[in-house]
Amino acid sequence: MGYRTDINGTRFGFASLKGLLAKATPERSGDALAGIAAEGPVERIAAQVCLADVPLRDFLDDVLEQDGDAVTALIFEQHDMARFAPVAAFTVGQFRDWLLDPATTGAQIAAIAWGLTPEMVAAVSKIMRAQDLIAVAAKLEVVTRFRSTIGLRGRMSTRNQPNHPTDDSRGIALAALDGVLMGAGDAVIGVNPATDSLPDFIRICEVLEAIRTQLDIPTQHCCLGHVTTAIAAIEAGAPVDLVFQSVAGSEKANAGFGVTLPLLDEAYDAATALGRAPTGANVMYFETGQGAALSAEAHHGMDQQTIEARAYAVARRYRPLLVNTVVGFIGPEYLADGKQIIRAGLEDHFCGKLLGLPMGVDICYTNHSYADQEDMDILLTTLAAAGVNFVITVPGADDIMLNYQSLAFHDAQFIRDTLGRPPAPEFAGWMAANGIGTPEVTLPTLEAALGQLRLPAA
Repeated sequence: MGYRTDINGTRFGFASLKGLLAKATPERSGDALAGIAAEGPVERIAAQVCLADVPLRDFLDDVLEQDGDAVTALIFEQHDMARFAPVAAFTVGQFRDWLLDPATTGAQIAAIAWGLTPEMVAAVSKIMRAQDLIAVAAKLEVVTRFRSTIGLRGRMSTRNQPNHPTDDSRGIALAALDGVLMGAGDAVIGVNPATDSLPDFIRICEVLEAIRTQLDIPTQHCCLGHVTTAIAAIEAGAPVDLVFQSVAGSEKANAGFGVTLPLLDEAYDAATALGRAPTGANVMYFETGQGAALSAEAHHGMDQQTIEARAYAVARRYRPLLVNTVVGFIGPEYLADGKQIIRAGLEDHFCGKLLGLPMGVDICYTNHSYADQEDMDILLTTLAAAGVNFVITVPGADDIMLNYQSLAFHDAQFIRDTLGRPPAPEFAGWMAANGIGTPEVTLPTLEAALGQLRLPAA
């Protein structure tokens, strides 16, 4: 199947839907690295014009991924033709117009989520401006629950990320308390462990459990080790709240992460069986990021934004509490600068929300990227306007273990103060009861709080 269009008398042809999607993608360094990007702005515009006329049904007939890929099979298994029916006659351009129509409500969009494939939502994002991505995402409310309720309209939650380069218990606790006393952590207090050993994983869970229970914080915690380590920790009786795993948009890329769908099924069953969450609560946490499949040479010729959207099919299989894209973490080889990071963050949030996921974003960049904290301020503010479920925050915006730049606890406070986005209601109530965010702080100082905690032995 080929696609053609004329621009000012010049004929542009695209041999496949996969190639058309790649050429229509807003400029980014990863697609250029893969050799699939448009040759320049004229070809890119031609591809976008051509893509706007593609019927959505073509995405059901033209399989972008190789036969036998587990993620491709999952996408078609998930697809609900009845839910697709309201938009089945649309082209990509008509779908964009319908999404942006003020008469189209968030409830109507949410009702078709399981009728959409990741490739459809990636396609429509490619012909949308930044304000379009914000406007549509802002219509959508995706609510999940554990001990706190995340994603309610008009609120923005945070992950408190107290990483430590040696996984020192007191170092983790100190950073976590720093965030808690700034009102950060209603989505999760989550640690990326420096190692993936089972004893360290269990100890980190115990440290986070001590903080949560001794301060009676209405939140959940997570040690972001490999899913196999989490399963082993559950079997050993560790206090595991959320089970985490990085996922990607092809079977080969997931194999690079050491995961398969059956393994994720096992993890979901283990986390649910623990009974630490209320019945029906969400117990999984997934992380994605543009460039992951390309860096693993597992993108199969797809552009990095489309294959990123395919990762969301994996995530939504497990009704997760949290999903976030680590949008600038992989480096400038994939997103070269602040402009590309901002665009990718808005795309990922839009695509995830359109597929029914509780999307968060790690608003971040590596130290060798052409980006800075002002770019992150712009992305944070636009995502807050778009209704992002949560963002990641670290002490001073500088993650001293992963060696990248994210958001500070203070940045979340900026959004609360300027845009009126309070945290989850349970957490907000706990903050109010303890005077956090007011002059009448009744919790102890950071040093005193650390001294009062009873931490597990190292």
